[in-house]
Amino acid sequence: MSESRITESPSIYRHIEKMSTAEIIDHINEEDQKVAIAVKAVLPSVEKLVDASWPKLASGGRLFYMGAGTSGRLGVLDASECPPTYGVDADIVNGLMAGGDAALRFGIEDAEDSFEKGWEDLQTYAVSDKDFVIGIAASGTTPYVVGALRECRKNGILTGCIVCNPGSPVASHADYPVEVIVGPEFITGSTRMKSGTAQKMLLNMISTTIMIRLGRVQDNRMVHMQISNDKLVDRGTKMLMEKTGITDYEEAKALLLKYGSVHAAIDKK
Repeated sequence: MSESRITESPSIYRHIEKMSTAEIIDHINEEDQKVAIAVKAVLPSVEKLVDASWPKLASGGRLFYMGAGTSGRLGVLDASECPPTYGVDADIVNGLMAGGDAALRFGIEDAEDSFEKGWEDLQTYAVSDKDFVIGIAASGTTPYVVGALRECRKNGILTGCIVCNPGSPVASHADYPVEVIVGPEFITGSTRMKSGTAQKMLLNMISTTIMIRLGRVQDNRMVHMQISNDKLVDRGTKMLMEKTGITDYEEAKALLLKYGSVHAAIDKK
């Protein structure tokens, strides 16, 4: 198994500190454009991961993202956006971060160095073979993720991963690996940039497609979204008017607030 560390390879740009602002942002944009191409190349792997994971949730299981540093933060971000966007319970999609919640804001980089801690964190959620676990690690070598996926496999728990190096230890322990190779970063080793962008794009795809498969989207609308502020009440009211033919805004708004979601209001009308 190769452990080629493309994510650590030297930037193709030199003497960045001497560039003008225009040159810096232009070159970053040039590199960012390569990310979408790299993501497109792995879509067949993403399809396999999604089609293996969503039936777990449909049967009452849960999805877990696991990572450290930027990778962990992106997993927590994606998980935290599922309840308000799709109206699912907060424990359906979970983001586990090496170092815990404190590491979301402060760098606790050595928290990722334990092969045991990731599995310990999963056990606090009583993880089982009903669930699906996705490890996120740009390097593909993060012990926190490697150890967790290794123990998942021993316990019959299906896993996937998102990594940015080929032939990595994380991928070797994942049943459905996604290896998105974005190339050297603009600043050598700064994987919060292209690697992080690729991970965010893939997480968007994975969670969105899973939620569509679970019936949380109707046509192209978030009919299960939480009605939690004035903007979303207005959006939901207009959506309900469109879906039901109600022409009076206040009538539609009252119906929405009574039942709590567009979907529920449509069913009750």
